[in-house]
Amino acid sequence: MKNNGKYVRTAAIALGYDQSKHDAPKVLAKGKGKIAENILEKAKENNVPVQEDPSLVELLSELDINERIPEQLYGAVAEVFAFIYRTDRAAGK
Repeated sequence: MKNNGKYVRTAAIALGYDQSKHDAPKVLAKGKGKIAENILEKAKENNVPVQEDPSLVELLSELDINERIPEQLYGAVAEVFAFIYRTDRAAGK
């Protein structure tokens, strides 16, 4: 992605949570550069809300795919899911 003519390396993390199967959200996909752009494009195609939080992305990028979110990140991740809930409600979903 270019910002003022300079290349900015994009990073993205996709999270998922099925409370009937898991006790915590988990990392579904992660990547930088082209992979991050693909994750963001898929989210857009599927009307999945995207929240930008570079600090949280940096922390979550340390996790492996399918790894559950550690307890110390529950608060930050809960804010993301609350954002998604509010966005879905506003869209009438």
